[in-house]
Amino acid sequence: MRQTLIYISLDAPFSILPDGTADRPILHVGFGLILLGLMLAYAAWFFLTGQATGQHRSESSQNEKENRKAKKNQSGKPPSPLAPLVAAAIQLGAVGLVAYFFSPVRVFPVYGYGTMLLIAFVVGASWAGRRADQVGIERDVVWDAAMAILVSGIVGARSFYLIQKREMVFKDASSLQDYLFRIVNLSDGGLVLYGGVILGTITYFTFCKIRNVRPLQLADVITPSIFLGIGFGRIGCLLNGCCYGDRCDLPWAITFPPGSVPYEIMLHSGFIDPNAVVSLPLHPTQIYSSIGGFVLAYLTATVFKYRRHVGEVFAVGAIFYPINRFLIEFVRGDEFTQLDTGLTISQLVSIAVLIAGVVYLVYLETTSVHPDVHSKKHD
Repeated sequence: MRQTLIYISLDAPFSILPDGTADRPILHVGFGLILLGLMLAYAAWFFLTGQATGQHRSESSQNEKENRKAKKNQSGKPPSPLAPLVAAAIQLGAVGLVAYFFSPVRVFPVYGYGTMLLIAFVVGASWAGRRADQVGIERDVVWDAAMAILVSGIVGARSFYLIQKREMVFKDASSLQDYLFRIVNLSDGGLVLYGGVILGTITYFTFCKIRNVRPLQLADVITPSIFLGIGFGRIGCLLNGCCYGDRCDLPWAITFPPGSVPYEIMLHSGFIDPNAVVSLPLHPTQIYSSIGGFVLAYLTATVFKYRRHVGEVFAVGAIFYPINRFLIEFVRGDEFTQLDTGLTISQLVSIAVLIAGVVYLVYLETTSVHPDVHSKKHD
């Protein structure tokens, strides 16, 4: 567990120093080094993919060719391919200068959970862009969809958690400010994946309607990336200390330090002594879920290569993910059974999603919608 990875320091822009205040020192890294790292990462990505962040479209796209031709006619020469790279460097430099001279806060924490979400977003969207090229969807659409799903997914996952754990979250809250803080405070955990899936799905279909994209075609494109994002996101859960497992005596059991969510809950429940240096050994359910996400990403990406119907990749994902989640719930330590069923709410939702996925896959097998049909009409 490591909720804070590093601190970004404005007062020592090109230094790397330990804070010296904890048993496990957290580095203070100068913001200048951070900006240089971002510029180098952007440059590497730009030259490897051949396109800039603000464009995200296939080089073979007819619109891209027309835009280049128009720019060439206006200026007499084609635009420099390095222009987006220079523009990004100028923007990052400007942000750094403004922060250095005007920010009242001089040290910023970089959280592990947020970092893993960022990695999941960038890697997942970039990977989906390659599949989008194969079905005639512009990469702009993939990146816009990824942003819409990310934001709505976090809101939905948090809302689902607040509804499910409202008594624990808002216990002893006494003011409007306190309520608002607890709503947005993710440092103590508090995201339920299925809540994000529900709101993300609503947002997704709304997005497809607005952008005139076939929902099933785009769903096949992004499904492997969603599971890749789950793989990285669950690593973030491990760093944050949330979504923890039940008691475990296996060799790979993990423990959490004082101040973490598992430790504090065990302490308040009387399971550990106040002088305990770590929590009880627990199942590393975050790692189980992460491995499951990466495996499903590979599985659905393989299905995409050989799919016979539009929507088949999405259907396969809707079948196998609930099975994975249903089994992991048996060793989760932060979930409780619901409605006298002996099953958690996530397991109940998993059953419903699994049934829907099976029914939908059977339905696809009776249709003749081939993935080579690239019409952008709605399904």
